[in-house]
Amino acid sequence: MAHDMAQDARLRALEDHLHAQDPRFSEAMDAGEPRPPREYRRGRAWLLLLAGLTALGVGIGVGHGLLLATGLVVAGIAVHLFDPDRPRPRGLFSSR
Repeated sequence: MAHDMAQDARLRALEDHLHAQDPRFSEAMDAGEPRPPREYRRGRAWLLLLAGLTALGVGIGVGHGLLLATGLVVAGIAVHLFDPDRPRPRGLFSSR
């Protein structure tokens, strides 16, 4: 009996941690409509990569150095967003 309560407490702690880490995933699981966890949602990264590569291509085509550099920086930021183990921001603009 005590063993079952200890397991329930551990499962509840795990559930609370998951909810704090990715509330949208946790709520979708509670509703019975699973969705990919945050580590596998990369829509913004793809859009940012597309914008960066577009700016890079236009910068090369037009011969505009600032646009070319902007495309390189934006593409670099987008590639960084594909890393599932990247540290999450904390502070004023974080989602937690």
